[in-house]
Amino acid sequence: ARPIVTGITVTPLRPTRTIVTLGDSITDGAIDGTGCESYTYRGWPDVLARRLHQRSGAMAYAVVNAGIGGNLLIKNFIGPPALARLDKDVFAVPGLSHLIVLEGINDIGVGGRTINGITNPMVTPEELIVAYLQIIERAHEQGVKVIGGTLPPFRDSFFFLEEKEAARSSVNAWIRQGRAFDGIVDFEGVLRDPKDPSRLRADFDSGDRLHPNQAAFLAMGQAIDLRLFES
Repeated sequence: ARPIVTGITVTPLRPTRTIVTLGDSITDGAIDGTGCESYTYRGWPDVLARRLHQRSGAMAYAVVNAGIGGNLLIKNFIGPPALARLDKDVFAVPGLSHLIVLEGINDIGVGGRTINGITNPMVTPEELIVAYLQIIERAHEQGVKVIGGTLPPFRDSFFFLEEKEAARSSVNAWIRQGRAFDGIVDFEGVLRDPKDPSRLRADFDSGDRLHPNQAAFLAMGQAIDLRLFES
């Protein structure tokens, strides 16, 4: 949803920690897969950046949005997979201190679907977990802390199946209980319907049962504990 400008690098006026948000359209800021109608604080990384900017203290923070709509964690689909984007989109960013990973729902969703004549295999929770562990290991080698985001609900979306819901639930249980990440953000807990955790809240739905709306992006950004970035 940013068709011209890839990135802007500036010289900070005081010590700055950089947080990269690695993900798909839900990180990029898409609504119904097409992008928000407003370009002001349109996604949850923008909300996080605003909250950090409003803090007092000697340390400043920059938030770099590395979300690509339709991106996968493991395989090529739209853009290189997250695993292959680490060097260019994450580790090459100056001042990098923290990485937030919210990716994997597309890997689950495209499984079993035939796209451009190719039927994509179903992805297993174990495959996604191995990918997360690779990201964590590589980031730790760079002295970067990694924060994992739980995968959002997607019942009744165009690529929903009960088998895929089981995979999403397993991945989220591992994220919450596995203690592999340096911290977590329970995005699913923010977005899910209290009566049905597999379903996006009606007031947070952009219309396709998958992409959050602007109210949801605001809630996601506000749900992030800023203490995650203090060390």
